[in-house]
Amino acid sequence: MRTVFVDAGPMAHLSGNGSVAGDVSDRVEEFVHPAGRGLVVGDGKIERIAGSEELTDEYGAPSDKSTGNTDYRVISLNGMAVIPGFIDGHTHLLWSGDRSRELSWRHEGKSYRDIAQLGGGIQDTVRSTSGASEEHLLKLGYERMRHSLRSGTTHMETKSGYGLSTESEMRLLEIGSKLSEMKHLPTLDLTWLGAHDIPPALSADEYVEQILAEQLPQILEQGLARSADVFCEPGWFNVEQSEEILKASRSGGLQLRMHVDEFKDGGGGELAADLRVDSADHAHYTNMQARHRMKEAGVMTGFLPGTPYAMGSKWPNFNQVLDNEIPWSIATDFNPNCKTNSMTFLGSLLVQRCGIHPLNTLIAATRNPSETTPHPTGMVHGRIEVGAAANFNVLNSEYWEAWCLQPSEAPILSTCLNGDYIHH
Repeated sequence: MRTVFVDAGPMAHLSGNGSVAGDVSDRVEEFVHPAGRGLVVGDGKIERIAGSEELTDEYGAPSDKSTGNTDYRVISLNGMAVIPGFIDGHTHLLWSGDRSRELSWRHEGKSYRDIAQLGGGIQDTVRSTSGASEEHLLKLGYERMRHSLRSGTTHMETKSGYGLSTESEMRLLEIGSKLSEMKHLPTLDLTWLGAHDIPPALSADEYVEQILAEQLPQILEQGLARSADVFCEPGWFNVEQSEEILKASRSGGLQLRMHVDEFKDGGGGELAADLRVDSADHAHYTNMQARHRMKEAGVMTGFLPGTPYAMGSKWPNFNQVLDNEIPWSIATDFNPNCKTNSMTFLGSLLVQRCGIHPLNTLIAATRNPSETTPHPTGMVHGRIEVGAAANFNVLNSEYWEAWCLQPSEAPILSTCLNGDYIHH
């Protein structure tokens, strides 16, 4: 059945090819249709965008009552604004446990490394996750993805990484694969992050050797992960170790992503450029020369604003990246230390606290991450255009700018998810 949407308010379509770099705040008319448009959706994609009058002349007026027509239905959006579905290109969805006590440690001045040495950090989550049943982790993942959908997210990337052994890393990817097959959830892109931390019983070199000799070959044989990722950071995996793992992963057919320069400039940005990875995330302290090299190499700078918010650290200089016309995206980095999966909250942080224009921020939450986190069907997403996946949000406002002005709750009335219309 086709669904015909009419009476849309302003529609931030963001259509076009490739990522967007630089400040486009003076080009709103290029990216936003005025009120009065409508859409025809069928087979999970957008088939047509036209004026509402034209569509109602062809399909009839919207009605709350059943017309008996099984070929299509007509729905009025009542003048509410429409934006693309969000693409959350960096999450750690599957984990169990509670690390809330670390908040007190951070207030005592302890660093991320200090907390890890006290028994907190990633290893704490690894222990809790390893002891959790598959059913429990599947339930947690489902609930978290439903919350993401209610916040307007229609596609997500998620990583393993809280296993740090071959068997447990494969288990997390298997659970992620089961979630990706469930209906009425955001579509899911799976990344293997075996190199997230170093098991206590091994040195970094020993664990890298184990990854290359045992874990990676079995991950490749399993065939569930589309990408590989490494936490390239001083104190975790250095540039040389990261390069070795990433090159072996690429040789096995995996796409590449990276965690880089979260706590200091450790050379991760330069390696990301050298390897031409898809996305180099965190990138908090990456120097500007490396950012330019990343741009020239086609690497997306993936900012994770929720992390400095949760950790109480300073923001990256987003405006400097805009001024230098470097393409960037945002993602939640949902994890035990940053427990938000709301892209609208991130939008509020950038717009209301960092001075970024809502259009630049919306592009960073939709169109730009679509370039590094593809839809499983191969359709274009992260924008509203003919032929794209039918993923869009209807706001509780007649203004498209409202998408980032409710940090306490999502301003989303309803979501079209791969053609299915869902009221929240």
